[in-house]
Amino acid sequence: MSKAGSASKIKVTSFNDLFGNTDTISESQLSNDVREIPLTELYEFKNHPFHADADKLEEMAGSINNFGVLVPGICRMRPQGGYEIIAGHTRKLACEMAGLRTMPMVIKNLSDDEATIVMIDSNIQREDILISEKAKAYKMRYDAMKHQGVQGNSLSTMSKETGENAKKIQRYIWLARLSDDLLELVDAKKLPMAPAIDISFLEIKEQQWVLDAINDLHVTPSMEQSAEIKNLSQKQSLEERVVRQILSPKAVKPKPRQVTFKAERLNDYFPDNYSEDEIEDIIITLLEEWKRKGEEE
Repeated sequence: MSKAGSASKIKVTSFNDLFGNTDTISESQLSNDVREIPLTELYEFKNHPFHADADKLEEMAGSINNFGVLVPGICRMRPQGGYEIIAGHTRKLACEMAGLRTMPMVIKNLSDDEATIVMIDSNIQREDILISEKAKAYKMRYDAMKHQGVQGNSLSTMSKETGENAKKIQRYIWLARLSDDLLELVDAKKLPMAPAIDISFLEIKEQQWVLDAINDLHVTPSMEQSAEIKNLSQKQSLEERVVRQILSPKAVKPKPRQVTFKAERLNDYFPDNYSEDEIEDIIITLLEEWKRKGEEE
């Protein structure tokens, strides 16, 4: 099958544009396009950002044992032989667990960018998706749309097609610049989103400095710390020792305490003609006396 055929004449913008909602596709609608493909000939999509949840994988394998594969996967032919999975990575793993040798697949003739968009859209709405997965997925989709020459604001277009706020999509795309190790901390909720986005603007070497400091000092960067690190990086004056100084627990200054008494609580102890300064002096004198007695005991 030639990749340069009909695929070059179409522009896929979303998974539903191409196939509709696969949950509602009947067997009769797909029967003319479905083929049983040996599992050994099905290969993972390049840079596939999603991971299969072990519990759901086992549940799916059980369902396949009982009912078979209800919804076919989607693939395209590989120049080097076999087929590249576009949608159905988890189903393929579940088929392997269930002991099957083949899996029903719909074979489509799609360009790299078209295949990327379909692959992302077929996975992005999962409830169990990790922050790192969504970040990488949105970055891949955004780049694919740019390659296709999508007119207008790509973020706005993605927002309409995915239902996600455009600014939130932009934040996820920024997160995709983080190293995998830092993204793991984000997934584990050991690195909050806002500081993580600041750190995503750093060079890879600088990101490693931050990662090492987090692990060595057992700290979680605050928004103030990450903003300071990002600012120094943009000024090209960031050094590893400076990163450690900023993130050091000793560098975190405690917030000054402010104690405020409600007027109604003080009225029982001080006449109305006492000024605020006089009340404060009396309270301090009494506290000093209380402290002195405590030290003598």
